[in-house]
Amino acid sequence: MPNGIEKLELENIGKIHHNLNYDELIEIEIKKGEAKAASSGATMVDTGIFTGRSPRDKYFVSQEPSNKNIAWGDVNKPISKEIFDELFGVVKKQLSGKDLFITDAYCGANKCSRRSIRVVSEIAWQSHFVKNMFIRPTKDELKDFEPEFVLYNACKTNNQAWKKHGLNSEVFIIFNIEERVAIIGGTWYGGEIKKGFFSMMNYWLPLENKLSMHCSANVGKDDDVALFFGLSGTGKTTLSTDPNRRLIGDDEHGWDNDGVFNFEGGCYAKVINLDPNNEPEIYGAITKDALLENVVTDENGVVDYTNKSKTENTRVSYPIEHIKNHEASLKAGHPQNIIFLTADAFGVLPPVSKLTKEQAMYYFLSGYTAKVAGTERGVVEPQATFSSCFGEAFLPLHPTAYAKLLGEKIDKHEVNVYLVNTGWTGGPYGVGKRMSIKDTRACINDILDGSINSAEFETLPIFNLHIPKTLNGVADNKVLNPINTWEEKAEYDVMLKKLAQMFIENFKKYQTEDENSEFDFSKAGPQL
Repeated sequence: MPNGIEKLELENIGKIHHNLNYDELIEIEIKKGEAKAASSGATMVDTGIFTGRSPRDKYFVSQEPSNKNIAWGDVNKPISKEIFDELFGVVKKQLSGKDLFITDAYCGANKCSRRSIRVVSEIAWQSHFVKNMFIRPTKDELKDFEPEFVLYNACKTNNQAWKKHGLNSEVFIIFNIEERVAIIGGTWYGGEIKKGFFSMMNYWLPLENKLSMHCSANVGKDDDVALFFGLSGTGKTTLSTDPNRRLIGDDEHGWDNDGVFNFEGGCYAKVINLDPNNEPEIYGAITKDALLENVVTDENGVVDYTNKSKTENTRVSYPIEHIKNHEASLKAGHPQNIIFLTADAFGVLPPVSKLTKEQAMYYFLSGYTAKVAGTERGVVEPQATFSSCFGEAFLPLHPTAYAKLLGEKIDKHEVNVYLVNTGWTGGPYGVGKRMSIKDTRACINDILDGSINSAEFETLPIFNLHIPKTLNGVADNKVLNPINTWEEKAEYDVMLKKLAQMFIENFKKYQTEDENSEFDFSKAGPQL
């Protein structure tokens, strides 16, 4: 019986499946009809009508003292304690009288910064997902395991009174910081669990003067650490999974006085158009215990990774041990290099730029990438997307709280920072072409081995970015300065100014009347 089971306040609980192993979970998933087997040995599930997160349905209970710390707005919406209690009652009613899957894990690989977590669900595959994604305690650790935060996933119920409550829809994801509880209703999507705990780490750690980050991380043979920040689709998972470097983690990390550490014990990779030639490590990780979401297969269970009829957001979760070259401790020292990844669909940013400290702060707070036509309804041309700290949707505190910590750590540990464009070259989306993975890898290899520092640099107009003239491994060095790849130079200048104006408009939210404000880094951004 799990420690603290009486605190769950559930009635007439059926059989409790507590911390099952993979074989036990997979057997139940298949038997219950929740999952099917893929030819690779992985397990496949569908997440229902929701194949992605529901950010407009996420709320924090507004109560003291946490309401003084939270940056309220479109990202962090308040909900009353009364409505939370009512919906918590709905959740407990749904989970009472059921067989339950209870999974205990750690969030955070460094003992002095981690949190012990528990997830309660009536769905076997959600327990499988948690087992994949978080750090699995040892048998000895489980003996006296006490959760510091509990998430109840009642995806089979929803909020029928959402209009009366003044909420967005019948779906709800609610965090009660003081009671150390989160509840989910109305959505089966596994990513809500993953990002829910990430949001909580983003609340707890900065208040302890530790930086939480939406980034991947790896470490070289000389123990040199690199961080890769980037929004979805920029190549964060792909580029950090490097056969020549040990993977620390692919998405969520902390940075404390000891160094960098993974929040998770697994990876959650997009698999749309997954190619074994371009991403052999991820492709090879999709074996037994991996959990595929919303993929399409033939009658023999062979996955068609190009098929997006269910969603473009097809995913796989797997234990990090499935990546052969991973860092077993899930942690390392302080980073030497930080790389900001952006997929610039306007085709005007260079494939690599070296940033000053002030530029690093500017681009971190900007968190730029671009959506391309066809990925969302109504998107017919490239659209700039700015997400503070490359993860605004998961930041309970004001973005400057994270930027302040990053700046302090860059100074203290003398970290090099780079902006890498994995997007388009030779023109915008629809005219130019996507930057080749080979050239992007070459840029990153030159960053990691330090050879970029001996390159001769030139300056990109308006953005004032420092770009190398030549790099090892880049097939044609003219690609390093984007204007060289455009046939119509005048059109490039127009597009460059257009993107610069978007940056300037977005950054106005950080500008104050106080010219000496520590967060007015507008002079480090583009100048028109």
